[in-house]
Amino acid sequence: MSIDTILSVSQVLGGIGIFMIGMIIMTEGLRALAGDRIRKALMQFTKTPTSGAITGTITTAILQSSSATTVAAVGFVGAGLLAFPEALGIIFGANIGTTITGWMVALLGLDLKLGTVILPFILLGAILKLFFRDKLAAVGYAIAGFGLIFVGIEWMQEAMSGMQSVLLQRYLPEGSFIGYIQLLVMGIIVTVITQSSSAGVAATLTLLYSGLIEFDQAAALIIGMDVGTTFTAVMASVGGSVEVKRTGLSHVIYNFFTGAGALLLITPYMAAVSTLFPNVLNTHAELALVGFHTFFNTLGVFIVVPLTRGFASMMERIIPSKGTIEHYRFDDALLEDIPVALSLIQKYLQDEWRTVLLYMHYRLGRRKEAEKIDLEKMEVRIEEIERFIDRINLSQNKDINWKRLIDVIHISDHLQRLVDRCQEDVESIEYLISAQYSKEGFEMLCDLTGEVLKFLDDGDYEKAEQYAKKNARKIKKYASHSRDTLTELIADGTVDIIEGGKALDAMKWLDRVSTHIARISRHLEGAAASAGEGGKTL
Repeated sequence: MSIDTILSVSQVLGGIGIFMIGMIIMTEGLRALAGDRIRKALMQFTKTPTSGAITGTITTAILQSSSATTVAAVGFVGAGLLAFPEALGIIFGANIGTTITGWMVALLGLDLKLGTVILPFILLGAILKLFFRDKLAAVGYAIAGFGLIFVGIEWMQEAMSGMQSVLLQRYLPEGSFIGYIQLLVMGIIVTVITQSSSAGVAATLTLLYSGLIEFDQAAALIIGMDVGTTFTAVMASVGGSVEVKRTGLSHVIYNFFTGAGALLLITPYMAAVSTLFPNVLNTHAELALVGFHTFFNTLGVFIVVPLTRGFASMMERIIPSKGTIEHYRFDDALLEDIPVALSLIQKYLQDEWRTVLLYMHYRLGRRKEAEKIDLEKMEVRIEEIERFIDRINLSQNKDINWKRLIDVIHISDHLQRLVDRCQEDVESIEYLISAQYSKEGFEMLCDLTGEVLKFLDDGDYEKAEQYAKKNARKIKKYASHSRDTLTELIADGTVDIIEGGKALDAMKWLDRVSTHIARISRHLEGAAASAGEGGKTL
């Protein structure tokens, strides 16, 4: 291999690298700009597998990242915000959305050669990112990434112009069915190595545009790259929850079947295009290729969406649920999408909060159901949630999720303390229930737990917060007055000091517990507001 060829190969690899960096930067910018709205749209419009496929397509087209869409869908299923079949629709639709990158490359990057023209926009993007915050900084990131994409494409084009007779024509398999299989495997390998099907598609389009490979060879490569994207899902599912494993395996099965069907469609597609649009395969093969990419992915979605319920049932049989959850397991993939991770944490904390309220309500009412709630296991689960929260690190000045994270931390802290008080201060609870000195406080706490529980079940955080705040103040005032009265009664000998000490401890417990309830309600409402839920449940 000559020095010129080595330099050309080096430039191709550099161009792919620049393209990948551009995609990463642009995706981050777009996610910062539209991420929250996209997540809300995923939950709002995903009611059926069909609507899930549509929203999955649009989301991926906007964010330019099928992995971001998939991670969001998995997080929503794990949090109980979406049913598994609806999430499958999102994942299927993401396969169509990811083909938009190919259209962008074919229409703008190859013929228009924007690599040099767009360089000033990269500078503009860098300036916006460096000197501005929030949306303008995100716009700058997206612009800079967009520019780098076309710089990478132009580098690849220039390098490939000198490789006509040397590189891939010598090593790529011929356009037979066995050759297609070999090319498909090569496409899988390229995607697994680069962890980006978009980069592989861009390189393939550039090879085809430069005349280094034929249309059918490029089509087989792209099919392989589509199949190769499932590697990320497989890796993410290792050691993950049941929902994540189902999602990862579903992605693999669907893409393999779609890829197998697409291989059989290469020849009929070429014949149809040649009949309907003569010479297109010679003059605009790159457009025909992205058309093929969109066509077989869209066809696959049209076939599988009506079968989604059955497909989901099959996956649930292959990977069955493990029964009642006694421990939480958080997937590392969730850390890639902080709002989704926070939604999951918020859902788990809300479930534990409801259980604590039920325990207190049952215990105060001397109901046997209280004994069925294991506070020790609850404490372990809350600690697992706190360990995952500890892995989320944000910047106070830069991240829009900062306030929500703070609220979530406060919820877990007060919840842990409330569980501790229920475990350790058993005598105070019993005294509060039975002693004449605490009858009014006992009734006030019963009302507080019952009403907050009702508002929580109705999904109205705002009313829960208002009621808890108002009644915690009443309880605090009552407890303070009771302590003063009891102290005087102990001093003049009316109340025995041992009995009085128990009463004082009970008043202290009552005050602290009502404060924890009020603060958890306040921060839960704050977290809901930060997530844009309008004080309503997820």
